[in-house]
Amino acid sequence: MNIKAVIVEDSRLARNELKELIKGHPEIELLGEAENVDKGFELVQASNPDLLFLDINMPEKDGFELLEMLDDVPITVFTTAFDEYAIKSFEYNALDYLLKPINAKRFALAIAKVKSKLEGAIEVDSERQKLSESSQIFIKEGEKCWLVKIGEISHFEIVGNYTRVFFNENKPLLYKSLHQVEEKLPETSFFRANRQQIVNTNFVAEVVPWFNGKLKLKMKNGEEVEVSRRQSYIFRDKMSL
Repeated sequence: MNIKAVIVEDSRLARNELKELIKGHPEIELLGEAENVDKGFELVQASNPDLLFLDINMPEKDGFELLEMLDDVPITVFTTAFDEYAIKSFEYNALDYLLKPINAKRFALAIAKVKSKLEGAIEVDSERQKLSESSQIFIKEGEKCWLVKIGEISHFEIVGNYTRVFFNENKPLLYKSLHQVEEKLPETSFFRANRQQIVNTNFVAEVVPWFNGKLKLKMKNGEEVEVSRRQSYIFRDKMSL
């Protein structure tokens, strides 16, 4: 397995340390490195890596801000000087982290996790215009952070200029408009139910006929979504109802 990786880390010493560790894993191809968030963003956009080694605490912008800038987040391993108790205050979900100075054994364990995730990943289209169900987005609300697979999201909902994301028992805000989100979603599984909501059809438990030719969708998580009359006709055709 070939793993394309980049490093975003402000410390030259830490970058060199990571490069030495990577030499012990010939399956990792280092595409480049950057010393701040803005250069890191350009590097990730240009190189489309599988794996991102990312420092949390950097001057001007931190690692979380970089993840929020990306539409499609690579598998991310944080490199940080934060102590273990501080790191656990974040809800990382799928994220891994390495405490500085980085131990070679712990590095190897992180790479094993990366390989496991990549083996189950579905590639997005070659031009990366759309996300796939296995693509990940980063959401930060207060002190909580999530790295969520698109396929795990049941639906999206407008909240002012932002978008509420529903997955598992969580409902955090994503600081992007619903229109921005919709442009990237896979059309095979996501459907615009009305002006306010987009649903993942894989999470629809029941379709109920509603007033004036409209439909109501009962989601597996207990939420209910009313489909506009126009979209109800399209939904029936899409789902062969």
